[in-house]
Amino acid sequence: MNIADKSVLITGANRGIGQALVEEALRRGAKRVYAGTRQPLSHVDRRVTPVTLDVTNAAHIQGAVEKVEYLDILINNAGLALYDDLSDRAALEQSLAVNLYGPYGVTQAFLPLLTRSRGAIVNVLSLAAIAAVPFSPAYSISKAAAFSLAQSLRALLARQGLSVHVVLPGPVDTDMSRGLDIPKASPESVARAIFDGVEKGEEEIFPDPTSESIAEGWRAGATKALERQFSAFVPGNTAKVA
Repeated sequence: MNIADKSVLITGANRGIGQALVEEALRRGAKRVYAGTRQPLSHVDRRVTPVTLDVTNAAHIQGAVEKVEYLDILINNAGLALYDDLSDRAALEQSLAVNLYGPYGVTQAFLPLLTRSRGAIVNVLSLAAIAAVPFSPAYSISKAAAFSLAQSLRALLARQGLSVHVVLPGPVDTDMSRGLDIPKASPESVARAIFDGVEKGEEEIFPDPTSESIAEGWRAGATKALERQFSAFVPGNTAKVA
């Protein structure tokens, strides 16, 4: 999947990784970049088409579908991070609404276009999807569920020629982690690594030094091997058993 001359939709495109993804897609020669944001957005590059898109709003999603004529790559980047202790059910429900049901709803809505182009789905998650971050458990739970969603979509959509990629970044210098005094990758470097991973066909993309340190172990590990075995249960799929 080469980015040049492709049509890309990016949710959460107004800041952080999403904003960096818009600029990186343009740099790589994307033909059209649909920038999904909750608030109005303007951009000097005519290849950018702003799309009002709150991923929890069904009317917004339908409106976006009507605006997008052709789509090669969907990047589910919009996310929510809350600091909680699991004592408030509302925090968990809000996290699931944005981080799980959001990408689910957007993906389902754009599947006809993506199937037509034999395109790619990219879900930007977090290392918290693999191991819970204890000061943000609702976020971790929702990202773990979104990881399972991506694995399921990968197996179910393989026969239609669609690829599903999961991005598992460590700390990134965005508003979500602004208060954490730890080393962080820049959004620009993460965006570059995401598109590099998509172009290389990597199913799991580890886009920064923290996450990259576990990449080899993950790809050769039992969990990945088990995913390949389970994917063979879908009629028509073949699995490479590690």
